[in-house]
Amino acid sequence: MRFRALAAAALATGLTLFATGTAQAAVTISHGHVDALDIDWTGSALTLDIRDHTVSPAVDRDPSTVTLEAVSASKTTVPASSAYSFLGSPGSPVWILPQSQASGILWPGFSTEGVPTGVLQGNSVTAKLISVTGPADFSTYTTNAFGTPTVWFDSGNGLPDSRAVAVNTHSHANWAFEAAGTYTLVFEVTATTSAGTAVSTGQKSYTLTVQP
Repeated sequence: MRFRALAAAALATGLTLFATGTAQAAVTISHGHVDALDIDWTGSALTLDIRDHTVSPAVDRDPSTVTLEAVSASKTTVPASSAYSFLGSPGSPVWILPQSQASGILWPGFSTEGVPTGVLQGNSVTAKLISVTGPADFSTYTTNAFGTPTVWFDSGNGLPDSRAVAVNTHSHANWAFEAAGTYTLVFEVTATTSAGTAVSTGQKSYTLTVQP
């Protein structure tokens, strides 16, 4: 009887895990490639998670289970050019997770490779930075071959900020933090289906720690 009771309990537990899924363990990622905003289409909904390429095979992680870390090696200074004034005063410290991959530093990207062409109006989504809490401002920007920046998101001049991102693409930008400490970034991705239905991933909170 005891064996049957144990077997029944084990079966019930297995069925519960099968139905609800297992919780992901919390992880800290401090180097290598991640798609920080990994946007997918399930056939009826948009989803937003972190695609972790630092493990093989790559896995999707709920942002609530991940801490992204900017290590001390990402610390640099604000360029003298006035085009970079959104980062602060020239020569002041800034921590940058770079647009181009650098050894030992986290390389966060944006991916809509999981959204096929034709399912959304304009074949694009709108990525929104809703809010930032932390010790200083946060921004995301790209630089061209001449070093000229194009700002995507900047908490220093008010939020929310929005940016259209084409579907079925992958890109990288510079993620800049103006002081060491812990930041919480809230992102949301929205779109309209080809049938005219508004869809949203809902707001997702990201935790990032910046080392001195």
